[in-house]
Amino acid sequence: MRVRTLRPAALLLAAVTAVAGLVVAFSPPEATAATTICEKFGSTKIQGGRYVVQNNEWGASDGQCISVSDNGFAITSGNHNVPTNGAPAAYPSIYAGCHYGNCSSGSGLPLQVNRFGTLSSSVSYSTASGSWNASYDLWFDPNPNQSGQNTGAELMIWGSHQGPPQPIGSKVGTASLAGTGWDVWVGNIGWNVISYVRQQTTSSLNLNLAEFANDAVRRGQVQTSWYLTSVQFGFEPWQGGPGLAVNSFSFSPSGDGGGGGPTTTTTTPNPGGPAACRASHRITNSWGSGFTAEVTLTNSGSSTANNWRSTWTAPSGVSVTNGWNATVSQSGSTVTATAPGWNPDLAPGQSVTVGYQANGQAAAPNGFTLNGAQCS
Repeated sequence: MRVRTLRPAALLLAAVTAVAGLVVAFSPPEATAATTICEKFGSTKIQGGRYVVQNNEWGASDGQCISVSDNGFAITSGNHNVPTNGAPAAYPSIYAGCHYGNCSSGSGLPLQVNRFGTLSSSVSYSTASGSWNASYDLWFDPNPNQSGQNTGAELMIWGSHQGPPQPIGSKVGTASLAGTGWDVWVGNIGWNVISYVRQQTTSSLNLNLAEFANDAVRRGQVQTSWYLTSVQFGFEPWQGGPGLAVNSFSFSPSGDGGGGGPTTTTTTPNPGGPAACRASHRITNSWGSGFTAEVTLTNSGSSTANNWRSTWTAPSGVSVTNGWNATVSQSGSTVTATAPGWNPDLAPGQSVTVGYQANGQAAAPNGFTLNGAQCS
């Protein structure tokens, strides 16, 4: 077993949060009733392999045990006492997807960011005394089948916390997501770390995780060409531990396809988006080596397109260099425009015009979509 190795500078940056670093080189057996794991990096599978539960005592050596149920786990021993201005003692957690080659089944992951529909997840948990956070940990990587440390980004969502520990980096602002307010922290320890800390703590969460990923894209912390490889929820204890428990956890993605990884899922068309859309394209200026253009997208369906995202296929030889009225990027021939923070939703009948500049011969793209719906 190995955990991730951090450079000394990264260890200093990790002084304010955990980065869950389990390496498992085998497929663990499925848990039976009241399975107990005390092995430092031990893990097991539950619900027919749908989820993996990991002990993952990566930041301490004083011993930790978890009791695994059919729906989650509880920390039963390991009263940690590591400095609260350093790395946490552990990240015992439950997850869907693949982490260091240890994969759950039927998760729908890896899933490319530009193919996200709705990423539904819910969790309920119990807390205890000590210093800790209760948090999601979402991992992104340019490689859909990363077998080691993810190199793209780590996105954490703190539902609750207690004591002095803070996320990696510094606070850069706030966000209104999932109907409530969050403090946003950004840092880097060899990969991007963006953390959302709920301003009002809670003992349960019911989220569309795509909202947070889309916000991270708009902030430049996650790339649309990267893949979500795992969705985890657990606790980072600095002091204490016993009594912290995940009582239930679920994850169910939908999108227009996966990333070619080891698991598959049945997806629904244009989840969370319109049933139909219209798109038009206009060249606004051109010169020998490039041009500017506008794309107008109209939600012609009957439901709101939340956190709208549009894709289209660029003509051969055309490369987009920048855009406005949206965050515009290109991977291969696919151009992706994601909603700006000031205009995240498109109501039925509403339109948005996205401008962009490109190198290459002026020509119209094709294959427009809006939140997965094909545009006419």
